[in-house]
Amino acid sequence: MARQSEASRTSDLAKALSVAAPSVTGMLTKMAGKGLIARTDSRRYRLTVEGQRQAGRLLRRHRLIETFLTRTLNYGWDEVHYEAHRLEHSVSERFIERLAKFLEYPERDPHGAPIPHTDGSIASDDSVLLLDWSAGVEAIVAQVGDEDDALLAYYGRLGIRPGARIRIVEKVPYEGGLVLEVNGQNCQIGLRAAGQVRVREV
Repeated sequence: MARQSEASRTSDLAKALSVAAPSVTGMLTKMAGKGLIARTDSRRYRLTVEGQRQAGRLLRRHRLIETFLTRTLNYGWDEVHYEAHRLEHSVSERFIERLAKFLEYPERDPHGAPIPHTDGSIASDDSVLLLDWSAGVEAIVAQVGDEDDALLAYYGRLGIRPGARIRIVEKVPYEGGLVLEVNGQNCQIGLRAAGQVRVREV
């Protein structure tokens, strides 16, 4: 089921994309003209239903390509994000659907992110941020952020991968991060790293 997108300000988008605000304004104007976004009363922009569908289909391309690169071409999970970003705009829908069939229709990419359906919709997800999980309660790693290659390599060294068993041993005060037990081994990570990990019940 598709979820309603969060609204964003032009300044927020410019900061996230590391581009000038006028460039973002021009992009938003084009997207609005195509019916992909709409402006809210609070001077923010939100994806329309069609915008969410198109975004979901692009995510499907990206995540299927990431899955192919790791499963078939032996790329590391910390190598595939930008490679997939280059390829996703160059292949046809026919290629993507043949790729999905070849991969036997995977439900999640190498980082645990759900792969959207062909119509762009995404299945509901019951995972929560690790930072919101209760200390002492064992969980399963569901997903990690995929945009920072160095952070992914760090997760890999610690064993923080989808399917790993994880437990918060201690929440260190004064922004000291978390002491974790990962697959029976203890480690400590900072709040930034912990903030990109999602978990679910065992």
